[in-house]
Amino acid sequence: MKQDQPTIRISRRLFLANGAALGAAVGPAQVARAAVARAAVARSEEATAGALPMPATRNAMPLRAPVEDPGRLLLDGGWRFHLGDIPMPEIRGHGWSYNSAKAGQAQGAAALYYDDSDWPEVGLPHDWAMAMPVAESANVSQGYRRRGFGWYRRTLRLDPQDRGRYLEIQFGGIATNATIWFNGSVVAHNWSGYNSVYVDITDLARYGDDLNTIVVRVDAQTMEGWWYEGAGLYRHVWLLKRDATYIATDGIHADPRRGPDGAWSVPVTATLGNIGKDAAAVTIEAMLIDPDGRVIATQTAGGTVPSLEPADVALTLPVATPRLWSVETPTLYTLRIRLIRTGKTVDERTLRIGFRTLRFDAATGFYLNDRPLKIKGTCNHQDHAGVGVAVPDALWDWRLRRLKDLGCNAIRFSHNAIATEVLDACDRLGFLVMSENRNFNTSPDYMAQLEWLVRRDRNRPSVIMWSVFNEEPMQGTPAGYEMVRRMSRTVKALDDSRPVTAAMNSGMFAPVNVSQAVDLVGFNYQRDQYDRFHAANPTLPMISSEDTSSFMTRGAWTTDRAAHVMASYDEEPADWGSTHRAGWKSIAERPFVGGTFVWTGFDYHGEPTPFEWPSVSSYFGIMDLCGFPKMAFYLHRAQWIDDVPLLDLMPHWNWSGREGQPVKVMALTNVDTVRLLLNGTVIGEQAVDRFTMPQWQVSYAPGRLEAIGYRGGREVVRSVVETTGAPVALRITPDRSVMAADGEDVQPFTIDAVDARGRHVPTANLPVAFAVTGGTIIGLGNGDPISHEAEQGDRRALFNGLAQVIVRAEQGARTLSLKATSANLRSATTTVRLLATVPRPRVPTTAATLLVQDWRQSPASATRPSPDIVLADNDMNSWLFVRAGEIQPVQGQGPWSVLRAKVTPRRPVRERGGKLVLQGVVGRGEVWIDGKRVGTKAGFAPATLIVPMPAGEGERIVSVLLESDGTQASGLGGIVFVEE
Repeated sequence: MKQDQPTIRISRRLFLANGAALGAAVGPAQVARAAVARAAVARSEEATAGALPMPATRNAMPLRAPVEDPGRLLLDGGWRFHLGDIPMPEIRGHGWSYNSAKAGQAQGAAALYYDDSDWPEVGLPHDWAMAMPVAESANVSQGYRRRGFGWYRRTLRLDPQDRGRYLEIQFGGIATNATIWFNGSVVAHNWSGYNSVYVDITDLARYGDDLNTIVVRVDAQTMEGWWYEGAGLYRHVWLLKRDATYIATDGIHADPRRGPDGAWSVPVTATLGNIGKDAAAVTIEAMLIDPDGRVIATQTAGGTVPSLEPADVALTLPVATPRLWSVETPTLYTLRIRLIRTGKTVDERTLRIGFRTLRFDAATGFYLNDRPLKIKGTCNHQDHAGVGVAVPDALWDWRLRRLKDLGCNAIRFSHNAIATEVLDACDRLGFLVMSENRNFNTSPDYMAQLEWLVRRDRNRPSVIMWSVFNEEPMQGTPAGYEMVRRMSRTVKALDDSRPVTAAMNSGMFAPVNVSQAVDLVGFNYQRDQYDRFHAANPTLPMISSEDTSSFMTRGAWTTDRAAHVMASYDEEPADWGSTHRAGWKSIAERPFVGGTFVWTGFDYHGEPTPFEWPSVSSYFGIMDLCGFPKMAFYLHRAQWIDDVPLLDLMPHWNWSGREGQPVKVMALTNVDTVRLLLNGTVIGEQAVDRFTMPQWQVSYAPGRLEAIGYRGGREVVRSVVETTGAPVALRITPDRSVMAADGEDVQPFTIDAVDARGRHVPTANLPVAFAVTGGTIIGLGNGDPISHEAEQGDRRALFNGLAQVIVRAEQGARTLSLKATSANLRSATTTVRLLATVPRPRVPTTAATLLVQDWRQSPASATRPSPDIVLADNDMNSWLFVRAGEIQPVQGQGPWSVLRAKVTPRRPVRERGGKLVLQGVVGRGEVWIDGKRVGTKAGFAPATLIVPMPAGEGERIVSVLLESDGTQASGLGGIVFVEE
């Protein structure tokens, strides 16, 4: 932008996203500046007066991290879901009691062959609570949505070639508590909705047509927080297939360090595992690749991994003069770790690491790469309009780009661990992250959660501190001090490069308190105590871990508490908080306070403070639940971005019926002075105080309100708002003009109404219906904290001019089309190209097959026994326990034996009948079902036998009467299954 060319903004009131298209090529600071500059390009009024306050659509797709683990497969598809709990059956009888207590014999919905045929199929991520209607009798903090219980089941086929490999299932996050079964055995209990669960399934795995069953019971009735937490398998699930000797999950520690002499190195420690029967001699190779793709360092180290025990192998990579990672230029290097055995690479990991230094100074604040940097952060929960906590990766990318446009350089994910994919984006886009532990508890289960958090994220350049709690009542007590002392020691044993903090909201002046056990003291609010604490503790660094809590309803400019509406002039702080302007002023003027984390960047479901019903979501956000900016967005942007001239006028200029009455006008800007004109007449000119911002009381007259910004006496920027006509048409604006046709990519579409001149109408509130081809609508929103409309479906009303539709693209190159209609308005249609994209490696969906695997086999008999021979309920010893596919020698003498199993067919077979398929039957014999012969086999050689399974309800008794030829044992040499 030329210095002598002023910027003109016409009614830009949504958000700036167009700069994010540059994210793949330049650093986020340049992206943020380019976004503002591009939005501010000088243009004629005729070209801009009708423009929606939106950027042009982007052509780039969000970046996806490269494959970091070639043995990692996505397991998001093919899950069956049941809403509500399913009680375990009452166990009766000695035989049932005996068998149910054995490994692999889970009962009820956890059983291997439970009939889930009438459960709907769902894809992950999945948040069932978001589909629930709001109900006044439900919990206010959870957004008045009932959560309850749910069950998930999935069938998994493992290739016979996987036998002997290490196998693991990773659950990214399950809200809230979970019990996990694999092949009928409990393999994990989890007590938090925010940590991942890693399940080693190697010893229980089955291969080929002998299918595996994964079952998850989710207790979402349990609450961990006072905000909307969602329900279900709301993050990705993965299957890992690795060599018998392997690199453990989260087993690489490679955090770059700068030595006292200024020289850099990357110390690498690899934790290895070995499921083999013998110790394994291995070599670790570490290769560092710079951003240009050049290998700049390589080292190897050898070691031995004992059988069934972990082992560490360490080495160090020297790096001469690396390019540094920063919030302006988030330069990432690639670290490739190979595990080599007998000259062959058997496992591999790829990490993105960054070289940067950080420190907090008690007198002068935060330093990144030895340069002072004020942390300009926001606190954020993990939900979004329409999708709840099941936020797709691409939508996270979009949310983070919104924060970059704001000038935000840091995020506190409140108050819990965030998904791995989100931190990937933070590394890539240049955010500083306060990584926060959820549960303040030093018992083994919860300390394991803390250890998991540190192990997972200690290599990331974005993570700059560990927070062990938020606002705990014990923070000012000796017990709280002792707990934090232990938690800090646990963190430091795993990572000694980052400070440990805790978000305190009281107790910091108690004789014994948590501030004495941390490296960095976090203040939640208490801004009137900053100076006192600093004076009393001049050697303790400080940061505002949470502040502000100011209420706004997007697009509203008059407070009406009876209607649950809060004006957007930044004059409605919470009792414990402050306005955005006062909160930032108290941070910016104190160099010893390292920075801020404003509560919050986005609105979120639940905690609808200061109200309750009918409000169902929060009012704190700088942006609303959809990511549409409130006035606070433009305020902070003007305060946090210096190098690009910014100017935005508030509010809109549609005040019919208030002619001649005063309207408060604000200019949100970073220039020196601002002149305000109404319909060409100068209203006044003010010097800019960036803490308070220029304000006028303007007698309303329809027309054109214009502000001109000056730096050094020269005009550098303009902003205009105009009175619009009535809405006559709808408009759809996508974030991107292309999407990946991989079945995963999503993007939000903005819906608004325009007048006859094509201008955005900020006061439009009207119903809209949607239809899509080439994709699926997965969520809807409009930012109204009082709205009770369904957030999933095909219709949503505009709220103060705006609504949002979130669409997932289908697989296959084609065109995605979204149409919006509303009565008495011209409809709108937009199209997006779906580009042919190879989906991420994933596990194919496997149709559930009812296997009949567990049998009892009678002792051998010299004479033909009755197929209905009775086995005593408490007889656990005279008949063998055998599995189909595994022929065992029969006890006793004689050619005859009986195999018996119980099976309850799935609903379609119970209703219409089906077939029983017995593969690899060895011996001559007969098949009986419920005392009736249904098939015979004449020869002794192995063969497949298919017999009818009659329709009927309840459990069925299958008996196989077999005669051997005396040369080989008879039995079931292959799988047995029921099919329609």
